Amino acid sequence: MLPLHDYRAARLAALTAPDGWLNLVARIDLAHGHHLVGAAQEVQLPSGPDLLGTLDLTANDATFARPGQEPQPFQSVADAFPQLRVDPFLLEIHTVDSVPALRVRDLTQRPTVDLRYFPDAPDWIIRAKWESLAPQAAEVTMKDGSIAAVTLTHRATFQHQGQTVTLTPTHWKSGKPMFVFRDRTAGETYPACRFLFGEDPTETEITLDFNRAISPPCAFTDFAICPLPPPGNILPFRIEAGELAP
Repeated sequence: MLPLHDYRAARLAALTAPDGWLNLVARIDLAHGHHLVGAAQEVQLPSGPDLLGTLDLTANDATFARPGQEPQPFQSVADAFPQLRVDPFLLEIHTVDSVPALRVRDLTQRPTVDLRYFPDAPDWIIRAKWESLAPQAAEVTMKDGSIAAVTLTHRATFQHQGQTVTLTPTHWKSGKPMFVFRDRTAGETYPACRFLFGEDPTETEITLDFNRAISPPCAFTDFAICPLPPPGNILPFRIEAGELAP
């Protein structure tokens, strides 16, 4: 597990990277087929040339062709969606519950953000009980009101003020369980939820370091679709640790 200072530096670098969350300028729902893309086309971009090119999308792949050029395939990216750089944009085929969209990042932007945190709180570094479950199909509500299907496979439990607290990860990223939760600091922290990635799991234990709790992508852009916490991950107490609302 990275030292906290290094973790936060990496977090800031990821947010401000060319494929980060701060330079997203559009997310446009798509159907499979042939699409004209540009500032004056059916798939309308907020800036750039009137015709950036043509997008061909099937259930299995996507290609993009600049005017007069050969089509180029979107490239697979680890822990992300297929991407293709078409200056001045980074294009991404973003699929949620089998519904595709074109997500667009403006590479001319050099965004910055001032991340703020609660004071470091060693008491909120918790070695929790970690249990595997029989895989269970479930649904989570997204911030835009849509519903996404997930599979629940584990849960973490710990004690707080004499009570047993259970958190269930609904998503995984880079092999780490992601807990979507909300606590009584909502408003000081991002109101909808925060994300926390479990660290250093064994078959029976996992570290929940709430100093590493972060705001979700939708805290930084209107073009992200974020899950809301399942009812069991809405906590009736304050966790004064981790990232404050941007």
